[in-house]
Amino acid sequence: MATTNLQYLQNLFPRPTISPTCLVIGAPRMVFKCGCSSSGSSGQEDVFSLTSSSKYDVDYLGQSTKGDLNVNLEHLEAFGLDGQATLEGPIEQVARMETEEAEGLLRDLGIPSPSAVRLSPRGIFCSRTLNLRSISAIGYDMDYTLIQYNVMAWEGRAYDYCMDNLKNMGFPVEGLAFDPDLVIRGLVIDKEKGNLVKADRFGYVKRAMHGTKMLSTRAVSEMYGRELVDLRKESRWEFLNTLFSVSEAVAYMQMVDRLDEGAIPVDLGPLDCKGLYKAVGKALFRAHVEGQLKSEIMSKPELFVEPDPELPLALLDQKEAGKRLLLITNSDYHYTDKMMRHSFNKFLPNDMGWRDLFDMVIVSARKPEFFQMSHPLYEVVTGEGLMRPCFKAQTGGLYSGGSAQMVENSLNIHGDEILYVGDHIYTDVSQSKVHLRWRTALICRELEEEYNALIHSRGHRATLVELINQKEIVGDLFNQLRLALQRRTKERPAQTLAATNMDDQELTESMQKLLIVMQRLDEKIAPMLDADGELFNKRWGFLSRAGLWDKSHLMRQIEKYADIYTSRVSNFLNYTPFMYFRSQEQTLAHDSYSHHC
Repeated sequence: MATTNLQYLQNLFPRPTISPTCLVIGAPRMVFKCGCSSSGSSGQEDVFSLTSSSKYDVDYLGQSTKGDLNVNLEHLEAFGLDGQATLEGPIEQVARMETEEAEGLLRDLGIPSPSAVRLSPRGIFCSRTLNLRSISAIGYDMDYTLIQYNVMAWEGRAYDYCMDNLKNMGFPVEGLAFDPDLVIRGLVIDKEKGNLVKADRFGYVKRAMHGTKMLSTRAVSEMYGRELVDLRKESRWEFLNTLFSVSEAVAYMQMVDRLDEGAIPVDLGPLDCKGLYKAVGKALFRAHVEGQLKSEIMSKPELFVEPDPELPLALLDQKEAGKRLLLITNSDYHYTDKMMRHSFNKFLPNDMGWRDLFDMVIVSARKPEFFQMSHPLYEVVTGEGLMRPCFKAQTGGLYSGGSAQMVENSLNIHGDEILYVGDHIYTDVSQSKVHLRWRTALICRELEEEYNALIHSRGHRATLVELINQKEIVGDLFNQLRLALQRRTKERPAQTLAATNMDDQELTESMQKLLIVMQRLDEKIAPMLDADGELFNKRWGFLSRAGLWDKSHLMRQIEKYADIYTSRVSNFLNYTPFMYFRSQEQTLAHDSYSHHC
């Protein structure tokens, strides 16, 4: 098989000799010339043509065909091949045969199967169909996107600095320690009540914690049964958009406990939960502004950064495929340069530096305002970070500030031609989508752990679903008997003549048995439902789910604003820069039609 596959490929497209003329760019299309040699032999025929930005169309899914590769039939004829004749027969059969042959070729070459990559914790998951070939530029956030931090180390130190500042302000912090398992991304802080809540996609609260103590289902129902989480009310609700929120949330919930205990000195003033949140936020803000935290990280990046050797190579593939790469970060120049040097340079080939990957670098971008409005643009002109005013960005430049519209104008690329990749659902993903209609990708590192937890929970969840379905069947039967009893009690005919004439004792006994069965099922279901998701987090369950059936509020945000989402940028390495991501069929409540006989 190996010889056959390789010979087939070599005969169809002879091995090229590297030459400056192998890649020719011209209007209106880009042409790849394979089989070229220094002697100018008959292998000079054009093999492929690339659909250009001036000649593109849209496919049947509404996606741009710009960047699609086309076969030039003239080349096949020159080799004595008829493109149609070699692929005769029903297309379904031809597709299966060619797929098997191509899969065999990939196996022979030692290249992982694309389908195997998709069905893994490091898959890239699609909410809205995206043709990566049509993307002209890819912008990246840095922190928790291109640079993956050790959460325990980074957020742990942020927590320590926050607590030091709170102590200096007079707050009692003795005996408190950083507990990253106390919170997960996607939770919402209720600043009025001092609670942390998990809401479903509609905004209904499913779980809640006051301080560091989980509330019972009944307490949650009594407190939130008639109100929804509304993220537009920023004075009350604070959404944990990113892993950077972990340290703040842990500190706040622990301080709520101290407030409830009456341990906070009265000379700090009359504090309620909302005032306490402001105090914690101020303490953490000082930790960032004063620069101690970032100085410590810059001095020993190896203690805080988790290296990913595949990540620079994924970006290199994208760049070589013609994508214009952008780095747009809120971090300052010195911190950005230090982190990128540490994480990228040692993994790049041929003495490349991290700057060589990017067509444009923008630091201190001030997102989300970067996507919303215009700010002055400055060019960083020295290694020490000296800047000068600038009115127009140029390719290859290093800048501070500016705006997304300035980037579009400088590159002459707009809207859905740009893909932006970040970890913050609001600052990175939502705002670039809402204001500019950029395509978006969310990086959510916890997905790998959640995916594995879901795999190991399949047996538990299948048993739970079976019990709940059994309860529903028994409940439906019980309800029919209960209705028959109600009608008979009101001296009305039951559903049928037989039900009307049924013996009272027989009807009552049947109902009693079914009621006992349902109660016993409930006794088994309740603890299993509480335990669902504990393989990911014992308090909050799965990141993407709220209860057994529904999606979490975070998942709803992801589906609404992120076209694709994945655990890390290096996952693009297994998908190639030419991937066509297709969204999956969305299930609906009335999809039961598929079971109709």
